Amino acid sequence: MSESNVDLSQYDHSFSLANKIGRLAWNICYWILFRPFNLGLFRTWRILLLRLFGAKVNSKANIYASAKIWAPWNLEMGEYACLGPQVDCYNQGHIKIGKHSIVSQKSYLCASSHDYNTLNFPLLPKPITIEDQVWIAADAFIGPGVIIGSGAVVGARSAVFKNVDAWDIVGGNPAKLIKKRSYE
Repeated sequence: MSESNVDLSQYDHSFSLANKIGRLAWNICYWILFRPFNLGLFRTWRILLLRLFGAKVNSKANIYASAKIWAPWNLEMGEYACLGPQVDCYNQGHIKIGKHSIVSQKSYLCASSHDYNTLNFPLLPKPITIEDQVWIAADAFIGPGVIIGSGAVVGARSAVFKNVDAWDIVGGNPAKLIKKRSYE
């Protein structure tokens, strides 16, 4: 496919001037007003800051101060959802985390990729959905466009590139089904 025949409407335009200014403002706010307040007393403060930047975060959600969020306007978190310590939420595409779901420490959520069939590798945002009652264990990688079904568990250090069915326990790289989870 030649470069001149590429339909650019499918690609993300997050490198626009408005987006760059928004990310610059967020990064300044993140380093000065979000990250330094590491005590649990400041949970509400961090949620307020995220909401000011367009995040849809339930007031009962928990975001650790060391969690890195690339674009708050692409983040949605339900009641009692948690982004643990040092989680990297690279949300150029939308990321939704359902109620009572936990993303454990040092996990990486990557909601975009690049079109390797085009010469300039344009960004392709691919949303991640983590449904209700999910546990993403420590240091896991969740790839672009993945849906983690309700009640699923992703084992520590797993790399998930395909959807995970509800109530499945997966692990490994690439993540594979280990067994069904009992939900009694």
